[in-house]
Amino acid sequence: MTAARVRRLPPVWTAAAIAVAAAALCSCGSMAGRGNVKAETEAFGSTTTHSRSFDRTPPDTCEAARRALLSQGFVIVTADPEHVRGRKNFQPEPESHVEIEFSATCAPDGRGGKKAIAFVNALQDRYALKKSSTSASVGVGPIGSLSLPFSSSDDAMVKVASETVTSAPFYDRFFTLLQRYLAADADLVDAPKTAPLLPIEPKPAASAPAASAPLPAASAASSAG
Repeated sequence: MTAARVRRLPPVWTAAAIAVAAAALCSCGSMAGRGNVKAETEAFGSTTTHSRSFDRTPPDTCEAARRALLSQGFVIVTADPEHVRGRKNFQPEPESHVEIEFSATCAPDGRGGKKAIAFVNALQDRYALKKSSTSASVGVGPIGSLSLPFSSSDDAMVKVASETVTSAPFYDRFFTLLQRYLAADADLVDAPKTAPLLPIEPKPAASAPAASAPLPAASAASSAG
């Protein structure tokens, strides 16, 4: 009797179960696909967005990068002849916070180490203010305890997003500023040296006027009489 009832169940339940399973599979696939959107669109093509070549040595290029970041208010975290990393904070809204970490790596470009290629990357982290109200339990005799919320709250900045900056104009402005500092350093290094000062020769002393010869004694006596 029970087996017959099972065989006579309408196929609606089976169709519903299949639909639920298909929806679950689709949702899982869509979530996995959303996580791979950025990875799938990465082409690893030849681009100058994050790199640029300069006719200076890697230490000179990284020093110019350090000065460029300092001029824009970045706090230098690490700096060495081949790597510079700086950080800058922004407050676009009262309850949001943005932090940019900028990295520049200077590597030799060609033999001899006379040229350098700078690889740059900026990571942007966004934080949002999260509020959580506090509550406490208060005993009220035989009734038990009541949980009463207080007006105070514990506020904390929570990271809500982290993304690499891919804006080409953003990096173009940095490279332009870096080139400006390299040009200023080149002017100081390659400035022509001034000619050494020649010693000043003393002028010849002017000849003293000849003293008048003394008069003869006879002439002096006649003139006295």
